[in-house]
Amino acid sequence: MGVAGHVASYYAASANAAPALAPLHGETRAEVCVIGGGYTGLSTALHLAGRGSDVVLLEAERIGWGASGRNGGQASTGQRRPQRELERRLGEGHARLLWELGLEAVALVRELVERHRIDCDLKPGILYAGWKQRDDDYLREEAAHLGERYGYTQCRHVPAEEMRTLSGSTAFRGGLLDEGALHLHPLNYALGLAEAARRAGARMHEQSRVTGYEEGPRIRVRTAQGSVLADQLVLACNGYLGKLEPRIAGRIMPINNFMLATEPLDAATARSINPRDLAMQDSRFVINYWKLSADRRLLFGGGENYSARFPADIRSFVRPHMLAIYPALAGTRIDYGWGGTLAITLRRMPAFGKLGRNIHYALGYSGHGIPTATLAGKLLAAAIAGHGEGFDVMARIPTPAFPGGTLLRYPGMVLGLLYYALRDRL
Repeated sequence: MGVAGHVASYYAASANAAPALAPLHGETRAEVCVIGGGYTGLSTALHLAGRGSDVVLLEAERIGWGASGRNGGQASTGQRRPQRELERRLGEGHARLLWELGLEAVALVRELVERHRIDCDLKPGILYAGWKQRDDDYLREEAAHLGERYGYTQCRHVPAEEMRTLSGSTAFRGGLLDEGALHLHPLNYALGLAEAARRAGARMHEQSRVTGYEEGPRIRVRTAQGSVLADQLVLACNGYLGKLEPRIAGRIMPINNFMLATEPLDAATARSINPRDLAMQDSRFVINYWKLSADRRLLFGGGENYSARFPADIRSFVRPHMLAIYPALAGTRIDYGWGGTLAITLRRMPAFGKLGRNIHYALGYSGHGIPTATLAGKLLAAAIAGHGEGFDVMARIPTPAFPGGTLLRYPGMVLGLLYYALRDRL
């Protein structure tokens, strides 16, 4: 097991075999060109090919090389922001449509895994843990609201005593258990989507970084060694958009998040910290998130930075966050440490939209990428085919640019995050 060409991580080391895809050479023609080989691009290619479209996907590195192959593996229901907040900001009608799309997104992940027999350790259940009493109060109210207003009965409040049992930690005041949510091996899920898209007829090229494109009735997309002439273009780059499209770059900010994987835990220890094999995340502004791997390692994510560089020692950077929750693991060996880049938006909701007549984009998932990006591909394919109702619901979400655009977004965000980090500590 394991795939070459990926950043060293537990996921890369435990990945299913995947063939290298040839770089683009020369000029080719397609109905749709998709830039990006993460969940958005792969789902778009799969759904377009399923509709009979001729689609070419271009990936700068390897399939799933970015955040799609390095994340915490959680597929949460709903949207990135709480439902009551969306009702206040967007109105109840729009919020309800977004809730339904959020449920559709998780159902789509499960459907694709089952239909295409993707081996990615798919399991149910995410436990949301409240550090403070007010966090627990909020989670209790959110569970009640989802049940009463939306008829969603797969989540419930978890009181403090049961929380200690489910999480194996005394750190939390209570929580919310969502049994309708999912978790999985994120890189194997991406590789499975790629194989399904390839079988459906999508043409995919790795090591084919796009250097630019020219707009017109048809779009010419250029790489170092070739080009694609396409009727439609899909930008599916998320945190790796860079300077490719300045018109939307200011709406997102790339940030780095970090994970570790312990040595395999003995069965008793694994059972003591996670008896139901749930994925978990806490209520800090910069959240911690964790789960067990198939071979009983603790996969733990915590800490962010906002520069072009990762910490010199990622394992030591993340380890204190893990020990704050599981101090008994102080003597446990850390086998892997890695980081990845994701894109956040100012209000932590995704940015969907269209540029001109024939460019669509979806990005800025803000840590909610597995379900939302998977659904984005289905909605993008439908919109290109002339059925854009679901895409339009997502595109109606306001996604303002960061103050100061790409130049000043980092200083302002860092100041804000320092404030919230201080609130977490207090």
